Amino acid sequence: MKSTPWTLIILVFVTGFPVLAQRKSGVAGDRTSVDLTIYNQNLSLIREERSVNIPNGLSHIVIPDIPATIDGTSLHFVSQTDPLSVGVLEQNYQYDLVNQGKLLEKYVGKNVEFVRYNEETKKEYTVTGKLLAAGQSGGKGPVFANPNYPAISGMIAEINGKIEVDPVGRLVLPNLPEGLILKPQLEWLVSNSHPGDHKVELSYLAGALSWSADYVAVLDKSDANLDLTGWVTLTNNSGTNFRDAGLKLVAGDINRVREGMEDYRVMNGMAMAKAEAPQFKQTELFEYKLYTLQRRTDLNSSETKQLELVSGRNVSSKKVFIYDGLSDQWRGWYNNYSYRNQESFGQQSNSKVGVFITFKNDEKSGLGIPLPKGKVRVYKRDVDGKEQFIGEDQIDHTPKDEELKLYLGNAFDLVGERAQSDFKSLISGHSIEETIQIKVRNHKSESVTVQVYEHPWRWNQWEITKSNVEWTKVDQRTIKFPVTIGKDSEKVITYTIRYSW
Repeated sequence: MKSTPWTLIILVFVTGFPVLAQRKSGVAGDRTSVDLTIYNQNLSLIREERSVNIPNGLSHIVIPDIPATIDGTSLHFVSQTDPLSVGVLEQNYQYDLVNQGKLLEKYVGKNVEFVRYNEETKKEYTVTGKLLAAGQSGGKGPVFANPNYPAISGMIAEINGKIEVDPVGRLVLPNLPEGLILKPQLEWLVSNSHPGDHKVELSYLAGALSWSADYVAVLDKSDANLDLTGWVTLTNNSGTNFRDAGLKLVAGDINRVREGMEDYRVMNGMAMAKAEAPQFKQTELFEYKLYTLQRRTDLNSSETKQLELVSGRNVSSKKVFIYDGLSDQWRGWYNNYSYRNQESFGQQSNSKVGVFITFKNDEKSGLGIPLPKGKVRVYKRDVDGKEQFIGEDQIDHTPKDEELKLYLGNAFDLVGERAQSDFKSLISGHSIEETIQIKVRNHKSESVTVQVYEHPWRWNQWEITKSNVEWTKVDQRTIKFPVTIGKDSEKVITYTIRYSW
């Protein structure tokens, strides 16, 4: 029989309808395996395996226990049982989590029950009414209400043909309305030609699962050596527990498109574990560093865990004093033509002398491993042998064989003073000359060496025409005068600098 266009349309409808009618729903099982790669930029890659029974044809599959901070656009799925047979046609990320307000809103216009308490009979009884407005919990009911059954402020219900505002009683709902869920989940529309159990692998990016490095350094009595311990601080605010998880950490400045992911970091608790042997194995990943935990671990939601990352003993260190009289003020004036020949600028004086601890990240010093960026807290024992906190600083990602310099604070017994002692205009509008005098006083009981820094800020063409102390050009914007000052003594530096333009 010859088919007409109308016959073809009917055939398509009839043959397609059973497929749609036979769609089934299923729920994936719990994770059988999970591995976490956490970046120090509030980002994590989660790879997990689950067992899912997938019927033939089209079906809806629910993947429960998904982090609330998932980036749904990053998800990748594959069936390890038969990769070519299963495909995800549609994905829905469901996060309409149940709470009192949403629950009551779903029941507006429907019958609900109120359990009340009769003071005379000392028994509970139930009344049924239609919920007209949801309201908010926490209101006070009539005087005859038992305090265990408060009214819900703002709620309106029709009970026994009458309208009650803030009805008294314990509200009882028959079931959880459709559309509200207890935890975030994924729902897929799946096409499958290989029915049965499938071992599937999921991978996706999520926020609020992050790590940072924190270091503790303890100086010895002479400040010539220190012990350094590095800790990994893991923070999980993703809303999901990860049990028996493999853990890898990536350190480095990975480029990301800054849109959509929020910073969920919150510090809640702390679980610390001290390890005798190195727990992490460091390897390379592209141009970054990868640290792999040599065991599996649990990371629960709303938990902060600390694991030892690195440690070094008897690391050679040095205490350094730096006096920077202009500090950072010169940066706002540098190469600004309107300030070049103004005598009043550059006379500000900072009196504080900074104290720094330097050490080298090499094997000879007891380290020689890539150090992720983080905060370093420094301690030292007092005369009673008790550890005391003496300062902290932030370090950036530091490769091996590089020097680190930690600013811990300002020296109590060292004072600096900087002043302009002379200013001349040599060629009007083209050249000026100024003389700077710097005094550094040492009130300590021993001599010290102070690195005095100066910054030729007026213009990039300059020369030192006179100086009573040897100096070194660090860079175009910095010169250094190293001076040694005896106990209870003062050192005076005087130099003249000429600018031309």
